[in-house]
Amino acid sequence: MSYELIALLMFSSMMLMLLTGQRVFGAIGFVAVVAALLLWGDGGSEMAFSAAMKLMKWYPLLTLPLFIYMGYMLSESGIADDLYRMFHVWMGPLNGGLAIGTIGLMVLISAMNGLSVAGMAIGASIALPELLRRGYDKIMVTGVIQAGSSLGILVPPSVVLVLYGMIARQPVGQLWLAGVFPGLMMAGLFVLYIVVRCKIQPELGPALPKEERNHSWPEKLRLLRAGIVPLAIFFSMTGLFLLGVTSLVESSAVGAAAATVAALAKRRLTRKVVHDTVQKTLGVSCMFMWIILAALCFGAVFDGLGAVKAIEAFFIDRLALGPWEVLIMMQLSYILMGMFLDDTAMLVIVAPLYVPLVGALGFDLVWYGVLYTITCQIAYMTPPFGYNLFLMRAMAPPEVSLADIYRSIIPFVLVMVLGLVLVMAFPQIALWLPELHYGK
Repeated sequence: MSYELIALLMFSSMMLMLLTGQRVFGAIGFVAVVAALLLWGDGGSEMAFSAAMKLMKWYPLLTLPLFIYMGYMLSESGIADDLYRMFHVWMGPLNGGLAIGTIGLMVLISAMNGLSVAGMAIGASIALPELLRRGYDKIMVTGVIQAGSSLGILVPPSVVLVLYGMIARQPVGQLWLAGVFPGLMMAGLFVLYIVVRCKIQPELGPALPKEERNHSWPEKLRLLRAGIVPLAIFFSMTGLFLLGVTSLVESSAVGAAAATVAALAKRRLTRKVVHDTVQKTLGVSCMFMWIILAALCFGAVFDGLGAVKAIEAFFIDRLALGPWEVLIMMQLSYILMGMFLDDTAMLVIVAPLYVPLVGALGFDLVWYGVLYTITCQIAYMTPPFGYNLFLMRAMAPPEVSLADIYRSIIPFVLVMVLGLVLVMAFPQIALWLPELHYGK
């Protein structure tokens, strides 16, 4: 049996196990270990151990639990509720204003957490009931929350970009800066769509009644201070890192400590908040660790088979595709996998195969990291099995059906495709800021 056929058999076996409902790390790790034993005998058993040791030596991996802790601490302590109240008062007088405020909330939550799940949970629990109660169209607002929560993996401190940096051996600081303008551009495109849509159909996003807009300026300014805390945490964390004062791990520790101090200053650091934050942080962190461990073992077997060279030869020699055609094929494959896998699983399975090929084709790997992340955002919301679709269904009230959720994401997916095309056509949207800061 040829090595190419073995690699294809491994990949198809893994996908089949995932379709049966097995846990991601279990399916990846099982296929990797069995393949290693069959190919190399007793010596193959060392691959899993070697992967574990490599994982333990990844010092930047310490950032993951710290960033996750920071996000959950701010969420559990109610600081996210304060943010939404601020947007509610300031944006409510506009048609679609609360939906625009929800996008703003999602951007700030993304800057505090780096995960899309946290944004989805906060949006579905805080913003969605309020928007529905205010008479907003349920299809539009469901799409708003799904689209806004997807920004969590693009806006720094994106956990996905940290993982990509580890796999692609690219500086995390450059990846974070590369995600800033594309993330803000995507949020701006969402806001533009909401404004235009609510201008044409005001009934989709009615403005707040006049009696609810009668807030004094001192009250408005007091509410505006709610946004200062997360912004101060964000800039203290990323600012110190970009200035070279702290390392990546140290900046994540600064963010986690600042979030705890903020909760303490607001007198919200209760035993329950600490317990829930630590419990959720541990659960998500362990999930990441197991997936990365299994994927490292899987990637080691693939490397041993020479699968990277085989994929490169298949695309370039057999199919005779040009660099841009190969790049588009890779992006389409991510969208297809996004129907079954989350962003982390896609990254650790396919990135070790695609990243060397992207480099060989002459593309910038920092720019490609942004493309990958935007494509994951699109894959999250692509029917029939997009990750965000079922997460939204689990969190939405009963009156929001799965059919409503499918319909809600169509315009936002089109907006995101437009954003992806813009970043592909104009790489400087992603590369200008890191080149400016690092003096390339």
